[in-house]
Amino acid sequence: MTLVRRATAEDAPEVLRLRQVMIDSLPGGDGDTGWHAGARPALEERLGEPDGDFAAFVVDHPDRPGALAALVAGTVDYRIGKAHSPHGRSGYVFSVATDPDTRRRGYARACMEELLAWFRQRGAGQVMLTASAEARPLYAALGFVHKPDPTMSLRL
Repeated sequence: MTLVRRATAEDAPEVLRLRQVMIDSLPGGDGDTGWHAGARPALEERLGEPDGDFAAFVVDHPDRPGALAALVAGTVDYRIGKAHSPHGRSGYVFSVATDPDTRRRGYARACMEELLAWFRQRGAGQVMLTASAEARPLYAALGFVHKPDPTMSLRL
């Protein structure tokens, strides 16, 4: 029996809780959870689309029924093709979080392996993510390499 399962719409509150754990661990995380109510309907909808371009994989908390121990979420999107990805499908990992009391058990790695398999099934030619210093060893062990990134952002 595998520990990892695909998240469902019923998992939305816990997915948001673990996403907040991740956000709070980043520089500038402020602990504001007011956005959860606004995010929940769209998240429930996306989690309810098994054939969509979004997926979240989770591990149930071993000691707290109804709670999640780990979360990995990602999406497949289209970008104009290139040499190693001629079809233009790219995976993007944007939420990796483990409940503080279940860390160092391999849950995040198991979830990442499932998400990578899901990306492969959808024909993604590359997978991108932003890594914290603490998570870099995990991603390197999975084959990710660091690239100098000139990424900029604009909040609309």
